[in-house]
Amino acid sequence: MQRYRHKDKMRSYPTATITEKAEKTARAGHPWIFADEVVSLDGGYENGDIVDVRTAKGRFIGSGFINDASKIRIRLISRNANDKFDEDFWARRVKYAVDYRKTVMPGSDFRCCRLIFGEADSFPGLTVDRFDNVLVTEVLSLGAEKRKDVIYESLLSYLRGSGEDITAIYERSDSEIRALEGMDKHVGYCYGGGDGTVVITENGIKYEVDYENGQKTGFFLDQKYNRAAVGRIAQSKKVLDCFTHTGAFALNAAKGGAAHVTALDISEKAIADARKNAELNCLQDKVDFVCADVFDYLTQAYNENRRDFDFIILDPPAFTKSRTTIKDAMRGYKEINLKAMRLLPRGGYLATCSCSHFMRDSIFCQMLHSAAEDAGVSLRQIEARQQSPDHPILWNVPETDYLKFYIFQIV
Repeated sequence: MQRYRHKDKMRSYPTATITEKAEKTARAGHPWIFADEVVSLDGGYENGDIVDVRTAKGRFIGSGFINDASKIRIRLISRNANDKFDEDFWARRVKYAVDYRKTVMPGSDFRCCRLIFGEADSFPGLTVDRFDNVLVTEVLSLGAEKRKDVIYESLLSYLRGSGEDITAIYERSDSEIRALEGMDKHVGYCYGGGDGTVVITENGIKYEVDYENGQKTGFFLDQKYNRAAVGRIAQSKKVLDCFTHTGAFALNAAKGGAAHVTALDISEKAIADARKNAELNCLQDKVDFVCADVFDYLTQAYNENRRDFDFIILDPPAFTKSRTTIKDAMRGYKEINLKAMRLLPRGGYLATCSCSHFMRDSIFCQMLHSAAEDAGVSLRQIEARQQSPDHPILWNVPETDYLKFYIFQIV
């Protein structure tokens, strides 16, 4: 193993030499180095270990997790050659991430927020969501897998030291992505215990979060302030919330004074969960729940020339998870937006979004322009929003910029 000296300190980590292309990308701030960008490796290592990354001329780029089983062969975690990757290092990283959330999600919002957002917090492949006194985690990289116990202990120690009562950590590492890193799925309590549910409060609305069986970690925290924006303009409106999932947009509209809300989802479980949340907030009389396919429902409403709603919310799942399916996704997004625009009266309101990173904002806006043209309407933009700041966007890591959210008036 070749040894490098940096500021009179010897480094003995295995060394990966990368291509000029990878050097350019890494120097621009992106943390991923792909398998075909590694020219050579000097020194023994196991997958999940930390290696130094250098240019062909020996210039230090950074250090990161290596995994030969992954297309992303190295995930950078540090660009400081003086870092030692011990317990103190991870404790500092945890403190930095948590303190940021205390600043951007103050007060009660800090009790329900994303504490760690993977690469955006220099924790590649790790997600940690806080639901009141329960932390729910997802581990998608082998490097994070090998260090998760140290990270969890740091989180518990720092949060409790700050007066936060954390009673359980539950891991939801059940994504198929783990297989691409050479890992088996894992779910279960890493600390404490519970019955798999917890009641949270967001924007003054209570939800029962099923973190054992719900989608992802159990609840989508990234739309918190977008839901509040919908609630602000819902007063006296007849609202249709499409893809309602746990009913969050529908309940924000109802709490905001909507005349009536129809919450629509194809999943019977989602409808049951949304109805339970409405009852939890004594809003069941203001919301109807319909189990149906959104595409079919909008098509039928249009064919019947119905004018039941003056505010439609479209919060679909990601229609594309790769660049190869963007065109198909465009057609799906355009279909639901076009139908919604045709169903709304002049002066009606539309909230629409996409949660796919690959559906770039410029492409999404192009789709909306096309849909509006075909519908014969104009869009008066009220708000353009993104994910809440506990899901921070790093401008040099485009994968962290994924949520597009617009509110329009139809004119």
